Amino acid sequence: MHELILHHYPTSPFAEKARLMLGFKQLSWRSVLIPAVMPKPDLTALTGGYRKTPVLQIGADIYCDTALIARRLEAEKATPALLPEGQEFNVASFAQWADTLVFQHAVSLVFQPESVAVRFAKLPPEAVKGFLADRAGLFSGGTASRLPLEQAQHEWPVLMSRLQQQLEREQGDFLFGEPSLADFAMAHPLWFLRGTPVTAPLVDEYPAVAAWLGRVLGFGHGSHSEMSGEEAVAIAREATPAELPDEALIDGFTPGQRVAIAAIDYGVDPVEGELLFSGREELILRREDPRAGVVHVHFPRMGFRIEAR
Repeated sequence: MHELILHHYPTSPFAEKARLMLGFKQLSWRSVLIPAVMPKPDLTALTGGYRKTPVLQIGADIYCDTALIARRLEAEKATPALLPEGQEFNVASFAQWADTLVFQHAVSLVFQPESVAVRFAKLPPEAVKGFLADRAGLFSGGTASRLPLEQAQHEWPVLMSRLQQQLEREQGDFLFGEPSLADFAMAHPLWFLRGTPVTAPLVDEYPAVAAWLGRVLGFGHGSHSEMSGEEAVAIAREATPAELPDEALIDGFTPGQRVAIAAIDYGVDPVEGELLFSGREELILRREDPRAGVVHVHFPRMGFRIEAR
């Protein structure tokens, strides 16, 4: 059994979502810290060009996007469930909404000038400029666009008031009664806003929201230990990818076909390889890297496009 290896960096909101899911599942994992900006040579050796954070590695299997990482963690340990039985559609749909619309608002609010000045106060100007340039490139060419700050400020009270109302009326302590993926998807944009005193009031002014967020963050990050990127690449090189899912393939692509898969919203750098599997939720590419050897790179179907090469 291979260890769970999370490639991430501390200030990434989606990485915080993954860390909290690992803590909720009470799983042990290895932590590989990656650069916040490109280049990311060790990660690229594993993913083939996918640059978003985080990435989950299990041996020679590489899982991209936290929506798919959640499903892989569910397969790793069934309980407690991220997708509770009978609530799978509601939870997954809410999580997708939070990961897109709520996160879009949070990004605009976090990167307003006053917040940026506080968040990056200890960094030299060149580093701040490089980070912002990297993020401009990250959002170039995809369907996601930076929401104007004025619009984010205008709409944010609506989102928080609705969340406050839901939490006040819900009988349990979490969004759907019991904790689920929905809570972690909603929590990470708010955790992001909590990062500076400029934006923290946008969360803390709503008492039920702040109390709920405290409960979600209280799951912690599980048990983890450090690992270098070089070690993670070596593990992939020495491992054999897991067997493919036992599920009928769908759509017009065939196993063995050369394809490219890319996110459609942002971070749209394509990953090319041999298509091995095209299922209801998941796409799997086989690729070979000089450093990592043969790896299987897993993508969710939702939010990604696939093209023949």
